[in-house]
Amino acid sequence: MARRPTARPDGRDSGRLRRTLLAGLVAAAVVVPVSAAASPAVPAPAPAVLGEDVALPDRYAANLANLAEAARTAEDAGRGSRAAKLRAMEAAGDARFLVFDGRGKGRATEVFGDLETADRIAVLIPGSDTTLDTYQRFRAGALALHQRLRAEHSRSAVVAWLGYDTPGTVSPAVLTAGRADEATAELGSFLPRLARSAAPGARLSLLCHSYGSVVCARTETGPEVTDMALFGSPGTGAASAAELPTSARVWAGRGAADWISGVPHVRIGAVGFGADPVDPAFGALPFAAGPGGHSDYLKPGTESLNSLAGIVLGTSPAVRPGADPAATTSARALSALLAPSALTAPEVSRARP
Repeated sequence: MARRPTARPDGRDSGRLRRTLLAGLVAAAVVVPVSAAASPAVPAPAPAVLGEDVALPDRYAANLANLAEAARTAEDAGRGSRAAKLRAMEAAGDARFLVFDGRGKGRATEVFGDLETADRIAVLIPGSDTTLDTYQRFRAGALALHQRLRAEHSRSAVVAWLGYDTPGTVSPAVLTAGRADEATAELGSFLPRLARSAAPGARLSLLCHSYGSVVCARTETGPEVTDMALFGSPGTGAASAAELPTSARVWAGRGAADWISGVPHVRIGAVGFGADPVDPAFGALPFAAGPGGHSDYLKPGTESLNSLAGIVLGTSPAVRPGADPAATTSARALSALLAPSALTAPEVSRARP
């Protein structure tokens, strides 16, 4: 009969078992939805090389021409599915791409609205499995947000930034910050360039979905970014909003039916993302996200879309329009102070209505 190993008196075996179980929980919780098919081998022409002084209309025209050529190249290579998706991207006829690269999974940065006159700009950062093959669902959210913003403020624009190689939902990469770390340099340099293309004094808001919240939280931002909203977030790798490399107001929200609420908020070595951004102790400003699921935040008519629009426009009831983002430090501290975990039992009783 095999001898059963005994537990070590120093507790190392139980600690190792606990870490293994936690890692398994992270993997099981994150790897759940349907993974989109990627096309890493799709051929395409090299992206247009454009200097910073190129006017926006010329930039849009060059990238649209490149997109059309990429569709023809994919068709000639027998990749009819990719060709059809690229043609759908140019179907509107007036699509405005600041960046387009049809090679592999692809990169695209599309503008909705008049960037040169916009003084309120939302930059959408997508999560896992966002590629040129799944671009239409990302685009639909950007378009819905733009329509919602324009209903209240005509000088609004939305920028859909697919500027990094997103991890697959069913992949080891989605459990670590590796892809996010690769994306931060791209996003960090893009934001000030975007601000220079917009109206003087324009306010930029980063709206960061799912794994995109990991990208945003690791990107150093300048004063042009006044707000950062994390939604459907698995965590950021930071213990609190105060640790993020930004002076922007940091917001967090989660839909009631979002499966990501089941992700264990742990970090074991490089695996996992730690603290939950919607936990009051994290210190982010909360926003109402309604009853929706993980893919519902930007659907027309939803409470989450209204909340995100309010953040972009500066009309959210949590913040006075035009307020200094740094002034929300006290609001974050108050939010953490009022968390039930920070109150004694008698104080909890008094705090209840």
